[in-house]
Amino acid sequence: MLDAILLFPAVLAGLSFAYVGICIAALLRFRARIRNVKESEFRPPITILKPICGMETNLEANLRSFCRQDYEDFQIVFGVHDNQDAAIPTIRRLIEEHPELDLSLVVDDRIIGSNYKVSNLANMFDNARHDIIVIADSDMRVCRDYLKTVALPFADPEVGAATCVYSGRATGRLSSRLGAMFVNDWFLPSALIPGVFGRLTYCFGATMAIRRSNLIKFGAFDALANVLADDFMLGRLVHEQGNRVALVPYIVENVIEDPSLKALFLHELRWARTIRSVEPLGYAASAVTELIPIAALGSAGLFLSTGSVLYAAGLFAAAAVLRLALHYTISSTVPGRGTASPLLVP
Repeated sequence: MLDAILLFPAVLAGLSFAYVGICIAALLRFRARIRNVKESEFRPPITILKPICGMETNLEANLRSFCRQDYEDFQIVFGVHDNQDAAIPTIRRLIEEHPELDLSLVVDDRIIGSNYKVSNLANMFDNARHDIIVIADSDMRVCRDYLKTVALPFADPEVGAATCVYSGRATGRLSSRLGAMFVNDWFLPSALIPGVFGRLTYCFGATMAIRRSNLIKFGAFDALANVLADDFMLGRLVHEQGNRVALVPYIVENVIEDPSLKALFLHELRWARTIRSVEPLGYAASAVTELIPIAALGSAGLFLSTGSVLYAAGLFAAAAVLRLALHYTISSTVPGRGTASPLLVP
């Protein structure tokens, strides 16, 4: 009985090995999709909704990246709740810089539910002119081919929504590097698994693109007004309508600016609570994603049950090699993010 208990961590380590192997395969497959994206004449008019609250770090550069799209017909609606919001001068400066673009600002303090971001989106939606609606968080940054790539899945009439995964770019301090590494080494590969190997049934806040008809059909933003994980639920509602949620072959960039380790901890705690609220079983199963700690426990259990240092060391060494392989697969998929540091992998 005792031997079985001691060997259980080694069995759990085997599940972690399988998980990391699947993540590497998903990354390689998704990277191939990104590299094989072909030019298309399908470019429907698009409205981008940008909900904003306060003056975030790098806000101007983030918003400007959405203005500089290689796309013929698009509209951007910026939205804030408060006419004293610190971001308003930045938004107005961008609008003045780009008179050739269809840019506008909505200031409206109407609240329709507990989710203030969704209230902001509902206030902005009245100004949306086009049938493809793209919602993108204000802390995201994109390249000029973003809209061209996001539009591609909608050439298929079965697609009701599309979404993008995102990577983290660190700004320098340790807390930011750890935050970006969490996004890159934990979120990104785990997020790709259902989209690459299965059927995606939810969206990510980095980009939620949806047909106006699908949005109206489930009640528009009123249906999300009291939902914490609005991105998750938007995709789920489209899936329940019988339409597909497509994973766009594009990785949006999130510039991470965590001022301290405490701020990073609180940020990740909120994120974990959100995941637990929408996917409790998946949250519990996420224990297998922690390969290094599980391998350490497995090695200890293996040594105590067999007395073999060779077996124990071999298990941990294999885990370390596989974890580094995942880390560098990620770093080559999203290069230049400032997180390619094996010392931070554990």
